Amino acid sequence: MKREKILTIDDDPDILDVLELTLSEYYEVIQAPNGAEGLKMVPTVMPDLIVCDFNMPIMNGRDFCRAMKSDILLQHIPIIMLTGKGEVHDRISGIEAGVDDYMVKPFAPDELLARIKMILRRTNRSLDANPLTLLPGNTSIMEELQKNISEKSPFAVGYADLDKFKSYNDIYGFEKGDEVIKETARILIKHCRGIAGKDSFIGHIGGDDFVIICQDSIIDQVGDAVVKEFDARAPLFYNETDRARGYIVSKDRQGVEQKFGFLGISIGIVSNVTRPITHVAQIGEIGAELKKYAKSIDKSVCVRDKRKEG
Repeated sequence: MKREKILTIDDDPDILDVLELTLSEYYEVIQAPNGAEGLKMVPTVMPDLIVCDFNMPIMNGRDFCRAMKSDILLQHIPIIMLTGKGEVHDRISGIEAGVDDYMVKPFAPDELLARIKMILRRTNRSLDANPLTLLPGNTSIMEELQKNISEKSPFAVGYADLDKFKSYNDIYGFEKGDEVIKETARILIKHCRGIAGKDSFIGHIGGDDFVIICQDSIIDQVGDAVVKEFDARAPLFYNETDRARGYIVSKDRQGVEQKFGFLGISIGIVSNVTRPITHVAQIGEIGAELKKYAKSIDKSVCVRDKRKEG
C-alpha cells in the first residue's frame, strides 16, 4: 500500500532526526533544512502534509506558509507549524498566514502522530467531498464499498438517481436543478441516518447520482421512505402554473418535444445476501442494470436485485 508523504522543514538537525524517528514507521518522510529549500521541493515531492518550524533562516515558517497558500495548486496541502514554548506571537502569525495546526516544542510524538492522522483524514474528506452537497465523493464511495466487501458481513447498496431531471434543468435552469440535488441529498441523509443510524453511508457520485450503504435488513425501509418523501416534495420544485397542470413541456434526448411529469427518484438495491459480492465493479454493474429497469417503470420506485447465482 502506498504510504502518505510528509515533508519536514527545520534548520535544527536534531529536530529533523526526532521527526524522522517519530514519523518514518507510518509515513514516507522527506526533509528540508529551511523554508526556501522546502518550497522548492514541494512541487516535485507533492507531500500529503508538511511539518514546518516557525523560526528558520532564509525563509521562516510564516513566509513559507503564505507562499504555499497563495499557490492554487499547493494551497490544499495542510501545514502543521512548530513553535517554541510561550511564543504566542509566532502562533498568531502562523494562523494568520493560513497554517492548519500548530504544536509547541518539545512535542509529544504520540500527539503529533494523532494530529497528523486527524488532519490527513479531514483533508482527504474535504478534497473528495462533492462541492454542491458536501457528501463524500467517488474515492470515499469506493473505499466504503471495498470495506464492506472485505468485512463479509451482510450489506446492501442503493444506487439512486432522479427521473426527468434533464427536462427539468432545460426548463428551470441549473440553479434550480442544483436546489433539487441538494434537497435530494437532505432527504437521503434524513432517512438513511434516521432509519439505518450513524453506521450508514451516503455518497454523491456526481450530478443527480447518489449511493447509500447500510444493513441489508433495513435498506428497503430506507428506500421506501426516500421515495415517499421525494414524491411528496417534487411538486414544490415547480412554479404554480406547472404544478397545477402536472407537467412541463420540454425536448427529449432526441430533440422531440414532449410532456414530462414531475421529477421522480429511482433506487436500485444491490445486496451480498442474495449473491456473493467479490469486487466493487460487480456492484456498479448490477446497480446500473437495476437503475435502468427502475427508470423504465415511469414512477418513483425502489427495486431490489433478487437474482441468485447458481
